[in-house]
Amino acid sequence: MVVVFSIEKHYLEEMIAHARQETPNECCGVLAGRDGRVLKLYRATNAEQSPYRYEVDSRDLFRIHRECEDSDWQFLGIYHSHTASEAYPSPTDVRLALWPESLYFLVSLRDPQNPVVRAFRILDGRVSEEELQVVE
Repeated sequence: MVVVFSIEKHYLEEMIAHARQETPNECCGVLAGRDGRVLKLYRATNAEQSPYRYEVDSRDLFRIHRECEDSDWQFLGIYHSHTASEAYPSPTDVRLALWPESLYFLVSLRDPQNPVVRAFRILDGRVSEEELQVVE
């Protein structure tokens, strides 16, 4: 069964812009909203400051979580970039996936002129890709 997740184009563009800005390190952030619709993208600081892994800074996570609670929003997606590899969860990404109800968005800058964004569910160590429907 293929699940389709609709997302507005400007959110994909913002994730790609964030990834490019943070290169050579991975970027990270949160997509929040309600009823499966993204309403806000939150850029976050990668506490790892690494080209190989990410961790959303705890102060950013607290701020974002609080704002989402105040707005009655859920974390619909967690995103981060891979600067030199494909847009697919690494073994570390799978091991550290702590939000089973959220999608994990990967932005690959392996080919900087042609970035790729893909979305995955990660549940109990299993990875399944979700089709993205990009809307204007």
